[in-house]
Amino acid sequence: MTQHDVLIVGSGAAGLTAALVLAERCKVLVLAKGALDGGSTNWAQGGIAAVLDEGDTFENHIHDTMIAGAGLNRRETVEFVVEHAPEAIRRLIALGVPFNAEQGSLHLTREGGHSHRRIVHVDDATGAAVQKALLKAAHDSPNITLLPGQTCIDLITGRHEAARYCGSGRVWGVYALDEATGKVEAHTARATILATGGAGRVYQFSTAPRGATGDGIAMAWRAGARVSNMEMMQFHPTCLYNLEVKNFLITEAVRGEGGRLINPRSGKRFMEFYDDRLELAPRDIVARAIDSEIKKFGLDFVHLDISHMPAEFVRGHFPNIYERLLGLGIDMTRQPIPVVPAQHYTCGGVLIDIDGRTDLPGLYAAGECTESGLHGANRLASNSLLECFVFGDLAARDILARWDSFETPPAVRPWDESRVTEADEEVVIKQNWTEIRRFMWNYVGIVRTNKRLERAAHRIKLLFDEVNDYYGHFRVSTDLIELRNLLQSAELIVRSAQARHESRGLHYNLDYPQTDAVARDTILVP
Repeated sequence: MTQHDVLIVGSGAAGLTAALVLAERCKVLVLAKGALDGGSTNWAQGGIAAVLDEGDTFENHIHDTMIAGAGLNRRETVEFVVEHAPEAIRRLIALGVPFNAEQGSLHLTREGGHSHRRIVHVDDATGAAVQKALLKAAHDSPNITLLPGQTCIDLITGRHEAARYCGSGRVWGVYALDEATGKVEAHTARATILATGGAGRVYQFSTAPRGATGDGIAMAWRAGARVSNMEMMQFHPTCLYNLEVKNFLITEAVRGEGGRLINPRSGKRFMEFYDDRLELAPRDIVARAIDSEIKKFGLDFVHLDISHMPAEFVRGHFPNIYERLLGLGIDMTRQPIPVVPAQHYTCGGVLIDIDGRTDLPGLYAAGECTESGLHGANRLASNSLLECFVFGDLAARDILARWDSFETPPAVRPWDESRVTEADEEVVIKQNWTEIRRFMWNYVGIVRTNKRLERAAHRIKLLFDEVNDYYGHFRVSTDLIELRNLLQSAELIVRSAQARHESRGLHYNLDYPQTDAVARDTILVP
């Protein structure tokens, strides 16, 4: 058993931001599944939204966030995050993030749903630059221990205490599988922060990295924390359609800088039939429009075309996308890009307050695994990395402010493998994983119906029996842990979708096309 002051699960923007603040006074252990840079932060292309332009105001950014979120946002959260965005950018600059600049000031681009240019970026690979800077700072800190290759299985709570059984729900850390040795170790701490990312891999088509299997959400739910608004799954309108290359995202900024959506059959721009804001409408509207064109005309994809802009402009703004597409035989300066919608962001998650606290004593959460009230029914572009920086900082500062109230962890029971054997049929895991992702895409995707949701719920019930039986009999592996968490996340998404009897933001149900006068969160209680 290893013991630290604070344990952080996840090494992306939220986790490392928290670690750097805490390291001023505490010994911090950061656990990462797979590589330290394997999470969603490293993949983020677009940028970070902040009010930095002369003509822009906090009120504008708040308004744009609330409009995109279809009124389901908590205004207190939105105000706090927006007002602390410029400060977050300054901290990143101090860490050495090389944001694009023009004539001595930051270059700001614009994305869908934003009324002003307010996206700071590093070319079209902002996340990678941020991840690199945060990791360097964490490596340089003597108080931070970074431990990759750790798949967390479950939270350690009062019921795992060695001396007694305690039903308080107090969180003392996690049981984690070392991916190299296959051994499970208990890591305990006075406070624990979940920064585990979203549940995108529940879907067949997703821009999320391989490890986005809803681990933190599922672990918190099993330990007794509430989750909220899990039906609000954002689909990015423009993922590259290529049978060899999976999950390559074409950033929103391509549309922000003049890219047009074209029906490849008619050769005509089609967004004018769906929304006055054309390609700069919020993501949910653009994704539904593309989905509608694909279904209506029997297409495999639509075209995203920015070839009418000067070639030098396109190459200068999107160097990484340009090079990647060129390697696939597509010259975006001269021809359109085939795109389809794909799951992109989990707007719901573990319910937290304005300090990043969950329902469970000793457990905090930040970033995409949470429902903080910032995104509401649809995330505004480039508010996601921002949420990670602000809430990672908030959670860390709340822990430091309450430090004297956190007790030293008790002795906990070691992981018990006495009644399990080596798995005999790994094919069961692969088959169930494929099945979940396929029915979630077909039945719980961009457009939903009651019948489709019922079908998904029925399949989930059958799979729970199978997966729980397998989990109870065989030694854990990363694939088995992820399958268990995927299935739990899928169940939470479907239950939440069935509970919402309206269409709002990302949740669009043909049986309930109206939007209710009052916006209500979907809160599930374990």
